[in-house]
Amino acid sequence: MSKEIKIGIITIIIIIIFIWGFNFLKGQDIFQPTKRQFYVEYNNVGGLTEASSVFINGLKVGGVDGIDFNTNQNKKGEILVKFSMDDSFQFSKKSIVKIYSPNPLSGSNLVILPSNEGEKAQSGDYLTGEVDEGLFSSLGARLDPIQIKLERVLVTADNLFNNINNVLDKKTVNSVKTSVLEIEKTIADVRKTITALNAVVDLNAKSLNETLKNTNQITQNLSKVTDTLANANLGEIMRKAQYSLTSMNKILDGINNGDGTAGKLLNDDELYKNLTAMSQELEELLRDMKLNPKRFVHFSLFGKKPAPYKPAIVKQEIKE
Repeated sequence: MSKEIKIGIITIIIIIIFIWGFNFLKGQDIFQPTKRQFYVEYNNVGGLTEASSVFINGLKVGGVDGIDFNTNQNKKGEILVKFSMDDSFQFSKKSIVKIYSPNPLSGSNLVILPSNEGEKAQSGDYLTGEVDEGLFSSLGARLDPIQIKLERVLVTADNLFNNINNVLDKKTVNSVKTSVLEIEKTIADVRKTITALNAVVDLNAKSLNETLKNTNQITQNLSKVTDTLANANLGEIMRKAQYSLTSMNKILDGINNGDGTAGKLLNDDELYKNLTAMSQELEELLRDMKLNPKRFVHFSLFGKKPAPYKPAIVKQEIKE
């Protein structure tokens, strides 16, 4: 075999290996050609390439053959994706082909969400396409409202700090420092007071214990008294007391009305005058007995009679 033939064979082998490697990088195997091809239309392929794979339930079943703009004038600007897969899995035309990116660092792939409803999909059919929301786009969509609120909070905080800076001038800062020093002095005085109180309590701990014991004894005695009062027939006592007060009121009413001896003594003016006159006469009689005892007790050996009682003389003597 000549040298030229060997070079030619080697060149053909290299070309075949290059073609196979290029198609392999695209996700196609020229030694195992696919038997079915499908089309999907998207507004945005989201990083999908011709080397992307096709998965069903996490299992690779094919690859992307081509990505190009749609030639249909009614769908100008949309992107047409062609992918192929083997015949080992059947699904209906209602299945959805979603562009999915498992993580931000990897490329996008196609994921078929199979459906068994309706007519079976045949090679060359157009399937419904969707774009799965990526991790960063999802986070971005959720963080946008938070970012807006955070910006508002930062603006409010900036205004607040500006107002604080305007308020906290040199004079105010000095006043705050003075107040803090006064507070520290007050706390020190409070600590001294607490220490003194602790000392007083320690010195009088015995007296406090005795006081507490006496208080406890007083409480027990009060408890006994309250028990005694609770057990006593207070209702009967109050009823008797009310009856006694009622009787006393009746007696006082009778006295005020002049009923009975006491009532007549208190309310009869004529009786009062008679008693007054009797008292005066009794007083005059006693005075006369003191001044002239011979008129009432007479001892005479010769039988001389005492002078008779003369009221005028008595009155004159009383006046003297």
